[in-house]
Amino acid sequence: MCDYSLHHVMSTPAKVGDVLKSTSFANSSTRGFCAVGQPDVAVCVMPGTELAFDNDIECDRVVGFLPHRKIAAKVARFRQVDLDKPYAHHDALELPDGQVIMVTSLSEGQAVTVLQLPANPQPHDHHGEAQALPEEAPQSNPAIV
Repeated sequence: MCDYSLHHVMSTPAKVGDVLKSTSFANSSTRGFCAVGQPDVAVCVMPGTELAFDNDIECDRVVGFLPHRKIAAKVARFRQVDLDKPYAHHDALELPDGQVIMVTSLSEGQAVTVLQLPANPQPHDHHGEAQALPEEAPQSNPAIV
């Protein structure tokens, strides 16, 4: 998914093997991912997608002149948080230790590879709650007489 503030930015869905980088987008208050060489196109990541960073993950500090905060992790699972708050940032990364960091806090320029897409993506209703996918009707196998 793409964060609410990226809805006016041209976007494309993430695919396995894509090499992305963390970036800021013009006229946007958030950060996200773009394909290398396409800085104006947001790459939307589905919740449950597994990502691998080339180096330890880095986040910006609240005070801009301090060095980036390095997190000793190179893999993360994309997820969304606070879906009940329509004007909050939703895009986040869950680290192997359970820590959740917001995508908008990532330092710019980090290289990320899409490792795996979710096996069973769950669509969200307008309230942000996951909906069960409709089950297929069982196929009857009429006996041949």
